[in-house]
Amino acid sequence: MSDHVPLPTLFVSHGAPDIIISSGDSRDSFQQLAATLPVPNAVVIVSAHWISGPVGITDMEQLDTLHDFGGFQPELYTMNYPARGNHQLSRRLSVLLEEKGFETKLHPKRGLDHGAWMPLKLMYPDASIPVVQVSLPESSLTELVEFGDALTPLTEEGVLIIGSGGSVHNLREMKRNGPPDAWALEFDAWLKDRVEGNHPDDLITVEQLPDNFRQAHPTLEHYAPIIVAWAAGNWKEPGQRVHQSFCHGNVAISHYLFGLRSSGTQAINRRR
Repeated sequence: MSDHVPLPTLFVSHGAPDIIISSGDSRDSFQQLAATLPVPNAVVIVSAHWISGPVGITDMEQLDTLHDFGGFQPELYTMNYPARGNHQLSRRLSVLLEEKGFETKLHPKRGLDHGAWMPLKLMYPDASIPVVQVSLPESSLTELVEFGDALTPLTEEGVLIIGSGGSVHNLREMKRNGPPDAWALEFDAWLKDRVEGNHPDDLITVEQLPDNFRQAHPTLEHYAPIIVAWAAGNWKEPGQRVHQSFCHGNVAISHYLFGLRSSGTQAINRRR
C-alpha cells in the first residue's frame, strides 16, 4: 500500500438491518463519519455476527453480500455491496494474529455479513475500498485486548480498523415507538464515561460492570467489538464518542473513535 496515513480506529453500532433504509440521525451518522475521516487504503472490519475458532479471515477477490437476517423488508434482501478483497492484507492479518497466539483460517468463500456490509454501504457506498472481514475469536473479554492489539500495526499503513457491534443491544427490549428506557440511557452513559474517562479495564473486569450490563447485553458479541477497536487504537489512551442516537426504542447507535492522539486526527463533534 502507498501514501500511508495513520488512522484512528472506529467502533460503530450498526443497529437493526433496516437502518440502511431509514432516515434521520442514526443513518446519517455513518455518512458523517466517512466524510470526516481520511480515506483509508483498506478496511478491516470485525463484526458481532461472525465468531469462530480458529479466527476466520475473508480471502475472496470479490466479496459476497450475506443477508444473514430474517423478518425485515423485502428490499433489504436484494441489496448488494460489491466490495473487493485484498489477498495480501488477508495474509498479513493471519501473520499478525498468529504472532499473538491466535490460530487463524483463511476463508476463500465467505462474504460480508450484515454487521460488516451495512455500515460500509452507508460509509463508502461506491465499494471502492478493499475490505477484509475478521471474525471475533472464541475468547474472554481480557483476551480481546490482545486480539485488538495484534491489529494495531495496520493503523500505520492506512488501514481503517472497524469494530461493528452495538453499545446497547437487547432485541427483546426493542419497541416500535417511544424514547429509550432509563436502563438503556444509563448504560450508554456509563460506557461513554468509561471510554472518555480512560478506564479501559472497567470494560473487561466483571466486578466493574454495572448492574444493568446484562440487560444492555444479554450476550457479549455486540459488546466485544468495542474492546477490539479500543485495543487496536490505543488501550492506554481515551477514546471519544462521536455520535449517539437510538432506534427501535432501546437500540443505541453510539460510535467511538480511538487512537486520536497517535493518528493526529481531530475528534469530530456530532450529536452526543
